[in-house]
Amino acid sequence: MYPKIFDSFAAPHVPKLNATRRGFLLGALVTAGALSVGFRWNSPAAAQDQPKVHPFQPYVAIAPDGKVTIYSSQFEMGQGAYFGIATLVNEELGADWPQITVEGGSGNLAAFGNLAWGVAAQGTGGSTSMTSSWERYRKAGAAMRMMLVEAAAKEWGVPASSIVAERGMLAHASGKTATYGEMAAKAAGIDPPTDIPLKPASAWTQIGNAGLKRYDSKMKTDGTAEFTIDVKLPNMATAVMIHPPKFGATVTSFDASKAKALKGVIDVVQISRGVAIVAETMWAAIKGRDLVTVTWNEEKAETRSSPEILAAYEARAKATPLAVARNDGDAVKALASAAKTLEATFSFPYLAHAALEPLNAVAQMKDGVVEIWGGHQMPDLYQYIASQIAGVTPDKVKLHVMRSGGGFGRRAVFDADVVAESVEVAKAIGWSRPVKVQWMRDNDMKGGRYRPAYVHAMKAGLDAEGNIVAWSNHVVGQSIMSGTLFEGMAVKNGIDFTSVEGAANIPYAIPNLAVGLSTMQAGVPVLWWRAVGSTHTAYAVEAFLDEVAEAAGKDPVALRLELLKDHPRHLAALKLAAEKVGWGSAPAQGRFRGVAVAESFNTVVAQIAEISIPAEGQIKVEKVVCAVDCGTAINPDQVVAQMQGGIGFGLSSILGEEITLESGEVQQANYDSYTPLRIDQMPEVEVHIIPSDAPPTGAGEPGVPPIGPAVANAVYQATKKRVRVLPFSKGLSV
Repeated sequence: MYPKIFDSFAAPHVPKLNATRRGFLLGALVTAGALSVGFRWNSPAAAQDQPKVHPFQPYVAIAPDGKVTIYSSQFEMGQGAYFGIATLVNEELGADWPQITVEGGSGNLAAFGNLAWGVAAQGTGGSTSMTSSWERYRKAGAAMRMMLVEAAAKEWGVPASSIVAERGMLAHASGKTATYGEMAAKAAGIDPPTDIPLKPASAWTQIGNAGLKRYDSKMKTDGTAEFTIDVKLPNMATAVMIHPPKFGATVTSFDASKAKALKGVIDVVQISRGVAIVAETMWAAIKGRDLVTVTWNEEKAETRSSPEILAAYEARAKATPLAVARNDGDAVKALASAAKTLEATFSFPYLAHAALEPLNAVAQMKDGVVEIWGGHQMPDLYQYIASQIAGVTPDKVKLHVMRSGGGFGRRAVFDADVVAESVEVAKAIGWSRPVKVQWMRDNDMKGGRYRPAYVHAMKAGLDAEGNIVAWSNHVVGQSIMSGTLFEGMAVKNGIDFTSVEGAANIPYAIPNLAVGLSTMQAGVPVLWWRAVGSTHTAYAVEAFLDEVAEAAGKDPVALRLELLKDHPRHLAALKLAAEKVGWGSAPAQGRFRGVAVAESFNTVVAQIAEISIPAEGQIKVEKVVCAVDCGTAINPDQVVAQMQGGIGFGLSSILGEEITLESGEVQQANYDSYTPLRIDQMPEVEVHIIPSDAPPTGAGEPGVPPIGPAVANAVYQATKKRVRVLPFSKGLSV
């Protein structure tokens, strides 16, 4: 999902959380003898109207038994956000790891708003979790430790400076000791500190500790970690959905008589997004779904097939762009006078997120409060939408933020899709019982919100010495932001920045550079997808740059180094990857290498892929060497894991994944027809983290963009075939 949502597009009425407008007020709350601490954000103008100490849902709570609960502003979908935030807190707090747990926080925008997005909203995406959490969660841990120490100092009559706080214990040389839990209630009565110093990097024991492993690995291994799919409430019903077979179609009528006669089926109801079969069990709901017939109104439905959509894009790509995203120098003139010119067109399909846990949510009304369990990636938005459906005020909607079995951007949707469905269904049966809406795999695969399909029309010009004098990229595809509530902020002068990121901001020193965008209309719902625009722009840029290098008679790495002279982070990443792989020396017999560099979400990643060709038309990615600059690596082991996962995810998308439409109907329904990477296709991955004292940037998404072009460039070295149509299963035969 996209980072810095709309940093330069913030509406006038929305405070931008920049450095001059961030203030933190420490709050303490005593609840059943526990200590809770947090920071509340206030703009300077509003600060004078706020009490100095105000109870609110905090960042950290310590119970009398010593259990430390951290309330995360960031959603956990496997990327390790909970672990990273716990590390930040514990670096300063000094608790014992076995006593630490993390829960999703919501309902307090001031405390949990994403500081990296640039608007007042809580949400997880754009690999911003650690950027947003970097200071405030360390300060929360430090403030709590200071209050615990001060409470102990008063209790024991000793200087606070003489007390050691570590591993959940407070200790003094006199032999006096207390657990954090034993001192929590007394610490809650201490005035919160106004000056909260943080440890210097030289004193860190948790941040940057490569030996520190995820605290939640055991619970995910033994099945005790709870996801929405595991939620079971008393008297809870389960509902499955029938959605329109074509995007934009609506229900004309339906016949549920046979389904209602089936044992276990409670009701069949129509909601805004289709028809829901509500039953006592999942199996009864599934069997009931098979017995419902629906007549659809397709007057406003998308009825084109994928080849028709892409053909329209390709035709548009040959024309002048409708909008200009970047225009340095005069690319048209430089191309016309170039000694040599090159052209290439790249085509990218729709892609599904295909997370392991299909979408789901549980809703109930209890004592006038709507409670919703789900993967709430944008909680305050979902809270508002749910309140509108239920007919209550937002404060009467309580969200339970659950861990999610994958997301990749899919659970951050503008209309709260499955969350909204759960509230609609519960309302439709009169709030008589809790309802879990559980999508089937085909609902998920055919449900839209795809990575948009795109076409890139590329041109480059060389002078007589082989220098690049012109570069042109015409990007054609759907806008993610257009037609959403964020359009006014995110689309400027015809440019949706999610369409051109990774193309309009390329770091290469080219004197005449033009990037244009033509936004097309299609009835297929689209959404951000892990690494968003860079998933197609990085491929087009880096694959085409290799074509240019060959035409110029230059080594691909040498050309990039030459063009990156003004970008030290990119240079360092590329040099490190090249050094580690031994670029310049011949690979093993039967192996071929390709390189790519990409920056996404302020993180720079260079990857060199080594492949083999087992048989005609087959590709085996043997090894990937990856160098990453993500600022301070809070959890190095997790950064390595995210690079490995990103590479696997990216390989999935380029080798065989695509969503195709036939007369408007999606043809893929499960993992047999939409084919993520199989385990025997996963290459060896070697990750090198560039040391940095800069604040952390992202790691969840930036490993994805470079792998596609790196493999494509290696494939060319092996086969002399350029893969310009994705996925490879299609492009190698074109």
